[in-house]
Parts: sequence; structure tokens; C-alpha cells
Amino acid sequence: MRRERGITLIGWLVLLTPFAVCLYAGMRLAPVYLNYLKVSRTLQALPGQFQTGGASVFTIQSAISRHFEINSVSYPTVRDISIQRSGSGYQVQAAYYDYAPLFAHITLRVEFDKSVLVNGGG
Repeated sequence: MRRERGITLIGWLVLLTPFAVCLYAGMRLAPVYLNYLKVSRTLQALPGQFQTGGASVFTIQSAISRHFEINSVSYPTVRDISIQRSGSGYQVQAAYYDYAPLFAHITLRVEFDKSVLVNGGG
């Protein structure tokens, strides 16, 4: 008589646990990355808004503020966005960390850094 061999229930649990943890981490990180996409789109739209000039720190901040309000971005705030003079334009940079809780006291930390050059300052 031949005995059938196969994977047991415990074997399946051992195999599927890492997959389930990765899937759960992805679900927790999805809102963080969706928020980053909103911030990134806001920064990418800035050079087009100031193509004809008129860029200043105040006008860039107000444009970012409008975009964040429309897209419901609560973090980072406009104050967290760095705006530095760079030649004839401005370097606008959003460099920030965001956190996604995973289990109990385990949190995933994600670093984002997006920068664009806004021409037309003057």
C-alpha cells in the first residue's frame, strides 16, 4: 500500500504567512502612496502655472495650498514644502517622511522626496 504525500495544513500556513504579511503591509501603505501621488502631481503642475512669469514664494505657496485643498492633502502642509531661489526661478521640494501603522507597535516609515524647478520668477 502506498501512502500519499502532500503538503499539510501547517505547511500551508508556513508558506502563506509571509505572503499574507506582505499583502497586509501593501494595504496599509496604499493610502500613503496615494497621498504622495497627489503631492507629486501638485508639484508637477507648478511649472506650467508659472510659464509666463509672476512666480514668487507667496504665489507658489498659494498655488500649492489651492491644490492641496482641492485634492484633500493634509500632510505634508504648505509649510513643509521648501521653496528656494535657484537662478531665474525657484526650486520647490517636498521632502518628508510618512508613517503607516502595521501591527501593534510596528510602524512602516516611508521617505518621499520630489522637487521641481519653477521658472519665470522675476
